[in-house]
Amino acid sequence: MSTRILTDYEVSSAEDSWPIPQELRRQLLAALLDREKQPLREMSYAEFLEWADEDTLAEWVEGKVMMTSPASRPHQKLVSFLDRLVGYYVELHQLGEFLIAPFQMRIARSGREPDCFFVRTEHLDRLQDTFMDGPVDLAIEVISPESIGRDRGDKFFEYEEAGIPEFWLLDPQTQRAEFYQLNAAGRYQPIQPVDGVYRSAVITGFWLREQWLWREPLPLPLKLLAEIAGLDASLVEQFEQALRAEQ
Repeated sequence: MSTRILTDYEVSSAEDSWPIPQELRRQLLAALLDREKQPLREMSYAEFLEWADEDTLAEWVEGKVMMTSPASRPHQKLVSFLDRLVGYYVELHQLGEFLIAPFQMRIARSGREPDCFFVRTEHLDRLQDTFMDGPVDLAIEVISPESIGRDRGDKFFEYEEAGIPEFWLLDPQTQRAEFYQLNAAGRYQPIQPVDGVYRSAVITGFWLREQWLWREPLPLPLKLLAEIAGLDASLVEQFEQALRAEQ
């Protein structure tokens, strides 16, 4: 995506009013002020589902098809990590389903593809073979330079409007995690981790340490699941040794 150099006035004015880090401000301003203009195809959502396949990088917004860019390696590694950590937890406790992109979610004005999402058991009737017919219970977006304006702007407000109870915004580049939960007024309220620990409002009993998301290499989900469940670390070590012996 092409970007123009911001004037000193634009940057300083924005920095005075935005309570976010300077580099993040610059990236967001560049994305919002100079988005790449792409020709958009118009079609119904039913036509979009028939047209797109699992390899199509696109979303449907108010009758128009918006193409997206391929994900980066750090992006994919974090999505895979969340799939194993949160997905295993959800499966073990039979709380619903945890899925990753590509998979469509149809809400009021758009068909979006969250990078990861969770659906509680009582809402599984919304989950169709090829798309989610209605809002999920937790949406997670992993930010990339190409998606920063879309994730922080359009999707944020669309997910809030759709009533998605919980929304995570994770940025591997800046190692910044933002967690939002709907308040009584139906608006997203930022939730600060306590002592570095964030507790989900919709995945019963699940919590994570924010630092886990930025380790290099990413930690083994099995050990983290044991910590979440309060298991003896020695039992986990014995289990891992048994797994290595079978290989």
